[in-house]
Amino acid sequence: MPDTFHHPPAPPSFAPQSVASTGISGLDNVLYGGLPSRHLYLVEGNPGTGKTTLGLQFLLAGRAQGERGLYITLSETSQELAQVAASHGWTLEGMDVYDLVSDEGLSEEAEQTILHPSELELGETTRDVMRLVGELKPQRVVFDSLSELRMLAQSALRYRRQILALKRFFSQQGCTVLMLDDKSAGEGDQQLHSIAHGVIHLNQNTHDYGPDKRSLRVVKLRGLKFRSGDHDFDLDRGGLVVFPRLSAGEHRRDFGPGAVTTGNTAFDAMLGGGLTPGSNLLFAGPAGVGKSTTAVSCAVAAMRRGETVAYYLFDEGLHTLRQRSHALGLDLDPFLASGQLLLRSFDPAEVSPGQFAHAVREAVEREGVKLVVIDSLNSYIQAMPGGQFLLLQMHELLAYLNQQGIITLIILSLHGTVGEIRSDIDLSYLSDAMVYYRYFEARGSLLKAIAVIKSRTLSHETTIREFRLGHQGVEIGEPLADFHGILAGAAHYAGEQSLLGDGDIRIPRR
Repeated sequence: MPDTFHHPPAPPSFAPQSVASTGISGLDNVLYGGLPSRHLYLVEGNPGTGKTTLGLQFLLAGRAQGERGLYITLSETSQELAQVAASHGWTLEGMDVYDLVSDEGLSEEAEQTILHPSELELGETTRDVMRLVGELKPQRVVFDSLSELRMLAQSALRYRRQILALKRFFSQQGCTVLMLDDKSAGEGDQQLHSIAHGVIHLNQNTHDYGPDKRSLRVVKLRGLKFRSGDHDFDLDRGGLVVFPRLSAGEHRRDFGPGAVTTGNTAFDAMLGGGLTPGSNLLFAGPAGVGKSTTAVSCAVAAMRRGETVAYYLFDEGLHTLRQRSHALGLDLDPFLASGQLLLRSFDPAEVSPGQFAHAVREAVEREGVKLVVIDSLNSYIQAMPGGQFLLLQMHELLAYLNQQGIITLIILSLHGTVGEIRSDIDLSYLSDAMVYYRYFEARGSLLKAIAVIKSRTLSHETTIREFRLGHQGVEIGEPLADFHGILAGAAHYAGEQSLLGDGDIRIPRR
């Protein structure tokens, strides 16, 4: 996903006077604008987490602003670095790249050679860096990597002294410096944490199935405010794309009160008047009972009012949803063609929670979406890095949508068909309103029932009604007054009542 989202500006009280953009808009948002200039920063992470790519983006951002950039490498050759840049569609033209492997290696005319870092003397290496910076006068420097410098030092005290010397020199030269570290010294090495002005930690989470998920955390930024916590990011062609952690409290806007119709008069009556802007509605029930179709019906009603809708699919394919909706008289194609319907399918194994929240924010803040459908919550759970994050992630997203005046429809599939049914996780307390579906048996047929369990915003009906999907979409019948035990999964008939489709035929009394 291209990093084109316009993040809200940083609070003025937190914005430093002079900052260097990292070249990654999401990371700049986390840092409230960028990295304060003329300081030394540590970017740490295991191999493969994206440190080199981040360093290149930092220098490319400087090049775009007319600043000279220098990439000093002890771990990769300039040819390898050029290959990394080319894989992202970049060139290193206008950027100084030096393999710091020998005295001769500092010369542009010299043939590039590779020597083992242990063959170099630490003091000479430090002096070579200082001489090179003094000659080129770069505004931005990337030093890759500190693991070789650490091996040359052979002692923590000597290593710390050399880093302090480099830090002092870079500051005198007016350089903004990123030092990359592959954490070869282990988790316990805190030498640079105390020396660096700021620390950015890159992490790569591995799972049993699907691609690795990446996140970053700003460990510290001396004397300045930043967005704390883990922020998901994607590493693909084009570089790092960072998705700042959603904080609902930063996003508030006024919106008009008053319920809007679902497109079905009986359903409006059950909900106490319809759907309330700035609230969410959870559809819970077994598979195939009609939850998605109900959501599509509400979405079509909104689009007929002229509103824009975002529908996020985690279970069903786009073609299947369009075909099934068309067969029920809910044709989505005209709304797709007009741009009123943003229909997107996500692979739960591929998407991260931060990336999904980013997509929702884009739809709300850039496309003017008024209704959001998440289908389904079960598959969204599979996209999470761990179950312990689910409630917090979903709570923030729903709180954000509520504060934006958005109507959110969430679909939750329950296990089982008849009898006892259950859910893997209870999210009912997060919902403002909840609609419950059940199958029940009557006259040798498998029928469906619907009930509104709760509503925080409107006075809802407490009846249980028959529900079915017909050629005109959702149909809701009269309250099932002659049935008992429907929600318990043991429906018992105790009278006579017309059911949907019966016409004048009555169920005979027993």
